[in-house]
Amino acid sequence: MAGLVDSIIGGGGMIQVPALFTILQGFPPATLMSVNKMASIAGTTGSAIQYTRANKSPWKLVMISSLAAFLASVGGAYLLTQVPSQWLRSALPFFLIALLIFNIKSSAGLIHAPKHKHHKQSAIASIGGAVIGFYDGFLGPGAGAFYKLFYTRILGYDFLRSAAPSKFLNVASNLGALCVFLYMGYMDWKLGIFMASANFVGGQIGSKFAIKHGNAFIRKAFFITVIALIIKTFYDAFIK
Repeated sequence: MAGLVDSIIGGGGMIQVPALFTILQGFPPATLMSVNKMASIAGTTGSAIQYTRANKSPWKLVMISSLAAFLASVGGAYLLTQVPSQWLRSALPFFLIALLIFNIKSSAGLIHAPKHKHHKQSAIASIGGAVIGFYDGFLGPGAGAFYKLFYTRILGYDFLRSAAPSKFLNVASNLGALCVFLYMGYMDWKLGIFMASANFVGGQIGSKFAIKHGNAFIRKAFFITVIALIIKTFYDAFIK
């Protein structure tokens, strides 16, 4: 289910992470986060490949910004092991509410009209990739949706053409965080492989569904995902 949701709009972690922590309470939290990253990489990579078959991707832009996301995620994941993240958890739902209102009033994602050219586009994409990548390593929920939002709102891509680039960025930041967790010895390989296989299958189903139904469907799914993220992050920060 997480792979399916994540492949359409992002935010699969809000399904996968609570499930892991609820069902496998005897595992160290860092191990569960490591397994989550491994599973997400498998599903997101598979869905990204599906989207590249449907629409041409700006590979140079993707490679540069993915490197920035990877490096920033390494820093975020390391910082997570050193300092508490409660302050960010408390601010996140209000940030998401602002983003939701901001996007409801626009048609971002329905029309493909890139806003920047060449070096400027690469610079903006790298900065955005680094910021979201750091967040993905440090906390993580909804990072895939943030990447999608960045490409549609800031760079001017439509939802379908932003799908592959945002997925590759998400893979990069997940990989950065995973490297930190592996280096520190947090991984259950049997569980990771099992979860990765399941996430991959869900990602294949979801990406094909999104390609078939187009931008209008993905936009609706985006709003549903962000609303769910607002509820989830508010619960985690103030009620749980």
